[in-house]
Amino acid sequence: MTGTVVRASGLTKRYGNFTAVDGVDFTLEQDRIYGLLGRNGAGKTTVMQLLTGQLFPNAGTLEVFGREPAEHADVLRRMCFIAESQRYPEDFTSAHVFTAAPWFFEHWDAAFAERLVADFRLPTKRRIKKLSRGQLSAVGVIVGLASRAPLTFFDEPYLGLDAVARHIFYDRLLEDYAEHPRTIVLSTHLIDEVANLLEHVILIDRGRIMLDRDADEVRGSATTVAGPRAAVESFVADRAVIGREGLGGLASVTIDGRLDQRDRLQAAELGLELAPVSLQQLIVHMTGTDLGADTAEEVAA
Repeated sequence: MTGTVVRASGLTKRYGNFTAVDGVDFTLEQDRIYGLLGRNGAGKTTVMQLLTGQLFPNAGTLEVFGREPAEHADVLRRMCFIAESQRYPEDFTSAHVFTAAPWFFEHWDAAFAERLVADFRLPTKRRIKKLSRGQLSAVGVIVGLASRAPLTFFDEPYLGLDAVARHIFYDRLLEDYAEHPRTIVLSTHLIDEVANLLEHVILIDRGRIMLDRDADEVRGSATTVAGPRAAVESFVADRAVIGREGLGGLASVTIDGRLDQRDRLQAAELGLELAPVSLQQLIVHMTGTDLGADTAEEVAA
């Protein structure tokens, strides 16, 4: 079964004179894993807050499951939003969180939640305020996964997890998605870690969408050409350049677009080296920033 879950047209959100989301158009289709990518403050969190009815847009139209999300409880019940700074009542334990979850998520799977608790080695009787950052992150990802909500958002809640725990999250997400498909949106700057999970990529920068393409189209769509400056410039003369670096007589230029066999033979004849560009490298070039420099998005991002 397929269909459009989210449809946004001209979606705009302003905070005073600052435009956080600037007239964006996009759709989210049913049963796909999306990467909502971009630098901190680019507008990712604001987009998700609009989609989940936490904010009202200043302009544009937005439909989630065919309706405006902020005005229809039946739409909100079909969504789960897990934030990096997810908050719970301080006198709760994680066991309380999981006991309350079925009240909010009709597809809640308690057995799956118990398995995840064991996977993440989460102490369920310790009060929330006594949990470490990693344990608090585990609570969030367990809720997000076990909710099995038809539209699930993860806004970097896994940043507090160590590398092993993050990969457990990725593995369990893929395993459960294969058995229980739904629309999942991952917002993250750990792009290389999640690149193989994503089926579609939406890149937002300064409130505007710069890339909205299937992940398979994006992978391998850019190449870095390196070698003597004159030869590099000759090779890239008529191509779309998205990044340049140089030192003395050497140059490294990143170009957009796939290379065919003739291009590769030409590069070899010129003594040039060709290297594929990862999804993270591509986005760094497109946004002019190192996405790994920060670890949390600003509140109004």
